[in-house]
Amino acid sequence: MTHASPSVLVLGGTGRTGALVAAAVAERGVAVWTASRSGSDVIFDWDDPTSYPGALAGVDRVYLVPPVMRMRYADRVELFLDDAVEAGVGHVTLLSVFDADRAPRAIDLAAAEEAVTRRDSLTHTILRPAWVMQNFTDDHLPVRDGALVVPGRGAEAFVDAADIAAVAVETLLSPGTHAGAVYPLTGPRALTFDEVAATISEVGGRHVAHLDIDQEAWIAAAVAAGVPADYAVMLRWLTGAIVDGGGAAPTPDVERILGRPATDFESFARRHAGAWAWVEELR
Repeated sequence: MTHASPSVLVLGGTGRTGALVAAAVAERGVAVWTASRSGSDVIFDWDDPTSYPGALAGVDRVYLVPPVMRMRYADRVELFLDDAVEAGVGHVTLLSVFDADRAPRAIDLAAAEEAVTRRDSLTHTILRPAWVMQNFTDDHLPVRDGALVVPGRGAEAFVDAADIAAVAVETLLSPGTHAGAVYPLTGPRALTFDEVAATISEVGGRHVAHLDIDQEAWIAAAVAAGVPADYAVMLRWLTGAIVDGGGAAPTPDVERILGRPATDFESFARRHAGAWAWVEELR
């Protein structure tokens, strides 16, 4: 199938990066459809392969966000990509994770990347972002009782989800330029959780401390709060890099692709200062 003009499908279209990708693609005058289980342009459910062909109809580029909070999903990605090839899709931009090729094989991160790279009829770009800054403004790493409770004294080059989305848009609109690329996406500087807490304190107007909790205790609390038990492997791997001092170091990819510096955490924090003010007002 050939397409007269570009058309993009955004999986996770209501999600943290997907919604931003869809909006930016539309602003560039390109046809775009969001896809998710509800609230999007088309219905898409990773657990229902019969929803794949309908979502793919009429599109030639895909922003592929794998199932979240899962360990095993490569089989679903394989089925989806088979349908994508059948539908005439020419390019896939896959949202992966920093150092995905080093992840435990119990997590299907590398397997999903391999599924994308193995199909010769598709060009592909793989995005491997570091921990996103938005973790600190939502339920992932919230400030509770004046403390940021997370294990690790090492540093991480946190990246703004808006920068991830902006890079994704460039790869989707100029797939030839980015074909075959693997982009580790980070912010401009590696920060410790102590430094993150200090910045939140400054912009929020109240002191926030970093509580370096035991890693296993933190994981147990996450599971008790509703995170799937088998996802503990993923949490152990993600936090382990910071605990062991091997967190993401800054890369130049965001600036090189976008032609501007990656967003620094202070700018992000000032933009979202209301998130922490709101939390404090509820107490």
